Amino acid sequence: MLQVQHPANVVTGTRAVLALTFAVEGPTTLGLTLVVVALALDWVDGQVARRTGTVSAGGARFDMETDAFLIAVLSVYAAPSYGWWVLAIGAARYVLWLAERVLPWLRRPVPPRYWRKVVAAVQGVVLTVALSGILPHALGEALLVVALALLAESFGRDVWWLWRTRLPAGAGLPYPTGGGATLVAAGVVWAALVLPERVGDLLRLPVEALLVLVVALLPWRRARRLAAVTLGVLLGAVVVLHAFDVGFRTVMDRPFDPVADWVYLGPGVGVLGDSIGVAAARATAVAAVVAALAVVALVPAATVRVTGSLSGHRRGVAVAAGVLALAAVAQVGSTNAAVLAIGQVGQVRSDLADRHRFGTEIAADRWAAVPPDRLLGRLRGTDVLLVFVESYGRVAVQGSSFSPGVDSVLDDGSRRLAAAGWTARSGFLTSPTFGAASWLAHSTTQSGLWVDSQRRYDQLLDSDRLTLTSAFSRAGWRTVFDVPADTRDWPEGAAFYGFDRIYDSRDVGYAGPQFGYALVPDQYTWSAFSRLELDRPDRRPVMAEIDLVSSHHPWAPSPDPVPWDRVGDGSVFATTGTQPDSSDVRTLYGQSVEYTMSTLVSWLQTQPDRDLVLLVLGDHQPHSYVTGPDPGHDVPVSVIARDPRLVRRLADPGWTTGLRPAPDAPVWPMSQVRDRFLAAFSS
Repeated sequence: MLQVQHPANVVTGTRAVLALTFAVEGPTTLGLTLVVVALALDWVDGQVARRTGTVSAGGARFDMETDAFLIAVLSVYAAPSYGWWVLAIGAARYVLWLAERVLPWLRRPVPPRYWRKVVAAVQGVVLTVALSGILPHALGEALLVVALALLAESFGRDVWWLWRTRLPAGAGLPYPTGGGATLVAAGVVWAALVLPERVGDLLRLPVEALLVLVVALLPWRRARRLAAVTLGVLLGAVVVLHAFDVGFRTVMDRPFDPVADWVYLGPGVGVLGDSIGVAAARATAVAAVVAALAVVALVPAATVRVTGSLSGHRRGVAVAAGVLALAAVAQVGSTNAAVLAIGQVGQVRSDLADRHRFGTEIAADRWAAVPPDRLLGRLRGTDVLLVFVESYGRVAVQGSSFSPGVDSVLDDGSRRLAAAGWTARSGFLTSPTFGAASWLAHSTTQSGLWVDSQRRYDQLLDSDRLTLTSAFSRAGWRTVFDVPADTRDWPEGAAFYGFDRIYDSRDVGYAGPQFGYALVPDQYTWSAFSRLELDRPDRRPVMAEIDLVSSHHPWAPSPDPVPWDRVGDGSVFATTGTQPDSSDVRTLYGQSVEYTMSTLVSWLQTQPDRDLVLLVLGDHQPHSYVTGPDPGHDVPVSVIARDPRLVRRLADPGWTTGLRPAPDAPVWPMSQVRDRFLAAFSS
């Protein structure tokens, strides 16, 4: 008959399995049920050990470490709701463990004490009750404070006893050496496999650890080391890609593309420099590069150490490998590293396939062969402005803390424009980008193609696709690009779009101060455009793309408007006031949009040109720390003209009268703008 030599350890082992399962499952109904069972078995294993006469120091240590792990997991899950101080409950045992490695007098066993077990049980019960949500939050928080106080008293009493009874210097118990570095290495490998985005993610069981165990089981030392280095390099690369992926999902609401997205690093450093200064931004970039190199070096070293240590425990490794294999089959545990790696490989393959598909879309253009005399004939003699408002998204006009202020400006502007003889209708477009990369939105609008990646953008600029600008140029308009954010030449864009004239920050005569990202504030942009283009005598009709950048991240107070006849070279803005400053980025964003739109309305009120049509649209939503999660990609668009017939030709019948679109106004994909525009105004 089979006899179990240590039945209490079987019970404790069951508790350990339940604790690990809860770590993976989290504080769901099932997870908390498992915790309750594990806490109940804590009393059972002690009874079994005493009644079967199998009490041992090893069993007591196994029981204590299982308790400590379960409490640590519970505290990690409770901390986001009750405050990070709750982690002190779960960390107490491990802080003492670290202290034992430094202070010899802490290494001796303490006398048995029933109160110690009571306090340990209280921690588990209180954390479980707090996580269950059956008590009011304030009462749960109070119980956690009491539990932490009891734990501090219990640990403090033991530490005080160890201090009072400490042995003379040099007489402390020996302590194993060499394990600290291995434990750190194991933590590094674990984190690389789990790819945590939250503290609780570290408690997930990484199924990919099976690869580490397989490498550890290799019987040949040289082959095992080579395999460990290879696996470590791959894991390090996955960690770096994960960091980029998190950043892109946060800022641009999409995953990182390993083929084309490296181009954003340079502009990203530039934008960061506008926030914290050029020197600090460059130092941050250098630190990020050093960190990435350190990861790529550290993870392989950690993998080699872990596999080398595990190779001496082949039976335990084989059992653990079997458990992980079952976990993979049962689809439990974390597969973050594998999913990311497979996703990145899939992204590369998708990019390669998309290049051919997008090339076909570029070539298929029904407007390319239309004769110039049939293009845009209904706009002959009319100035046309394509106006992009930076970061002007749906969130600016709907459902946010700052949208009432923007809505008020738009409603007031609608009344003022109507009084001045203007007609406006507004709706929404869906932008191909989010948070940044406004050039993707510009090229999508101009080309009639969905340009949602840097790779597509580069491919488009290498083509001769007809754009709104080139269509107007063929039909006889003077074409202009006014981009006050640029500080250097842009030959690729000039060649693709074919602008007759490009104005950037260097050649519009601005002598005033900079306001945040905006080298040139929007009021000066409008004033300079009037002076340089619209006020010229004996000119051809102008088609211009104008980029308004006062609402560009990082947001800062814009200058107070001045009378248009006082704008001059912009030096007047050095002596005027600004909008109120604020530590709240959402407030600053809302103010910047209010400034841009009120300036646009004010400029239109001064325009004597009756033959003027504007398409005013946002390029993308602002960053997620302004929008919140899952805001979508919609941006407002307005058609403005003095001739209501021109507005009706282009605007959707369901669009809203005025500058503020109704929440249920029809939405077009931004890639439809070119074709709708050409169809509306060509014969």
